[in-house]
Amino acid sequence: MQSINVIRDIEYAAVSGGSLTLDIYRPESCGTAPTVLYLHGGGWEGGDKNDDAGKRLKPLAEMGVAVTSANYRLAPHIHYPTQVHDVKAAVRWLRARGSNYGLQTERLGIWGASAGGYLATIVGLTADNHALEGTVGPHGNHSSAVQAVVNWFSPTDLLDSTRRTPLETRILNRPPAVSALFCRSDFADHDAEVRSASPLENIHAAAPPFLIAHGNLDRIVPESDSHDLFKALARHRIDATYCMIGGAGHEDPRFDAGPNLAITAAWLKAQLSPEG
Repeated sequence: MQSINVIRDIEYAAVSGGSLTLDIYRPESCGTAPTVLYLHGGGWEGGDKNDDAGKRLKPLAEMGVAVTSANYRLAPHIHYPTQVHDVKAAVRWLRARGSNYGLQTERLGIWGASAGGYLATIVGLTADNHALEGTVGPHGNHSSAVQAVVNWFSPTDLLDSTRRTPLETRILNRPPAVSALFCRSDFADHDAEVRSASPLENIHAAAPPFLIAHGNLDRIVPESDSHDLFKALARHRIDATYCMIGGAGHEDPRFDAGPNLAITAAWLKAQLSPEG
């Protein structure tokens, strides 16, 4: 395991009402360490870049991957696609300024869990979608493309997640989880905005490689979401690896166990090496 240097609260963009910041967990011998941008979960309305730092971010950095963890704006103050604009600004900042902090930024990975996994996935799939670039941050001349995506237990078929029978609506007595993403609770059967924001609708042949992990006992996001993402990527002949974590629920400690983090670190190193 490598020693880690931690740099906190670096501003990557100024926005109305404050600044967007990120933290860096950098291996001391980071000359050849790949760099990944991590995005926390929290249902798009909670969470922080420091979440799971001790059990997830630092351990991955100790395995030789430089981890940057970014905050992004949360509901109810903003709605889609502002969160995506923020994350793309963080990617562009890394390309423009990351080398000043000793980071390798020619090839970048992006990684997220739950709601953050959704953001990582949609950013990874939409490098050439100008409507989703936004104008956040000062580095608009840099690319927001990433070369590897790690998705942990995130929703991928957003439209399907909004559909409920009257009985389900009455029993659950709460809006669909994606309501926080769009800041609304009413969705049409074939809602165009939700459909266009769904990762399954944005897969294309030039997408980067994916590592997908999900627990088979997840009661928050169905395991079928990740399985469907994997199958859709495979149909487009995208390099995709799918790990089902047996007995794991949503945000289960098994995801932060040494073996799973070692798989994640090894995969990122393989994908983000200069020869990748």
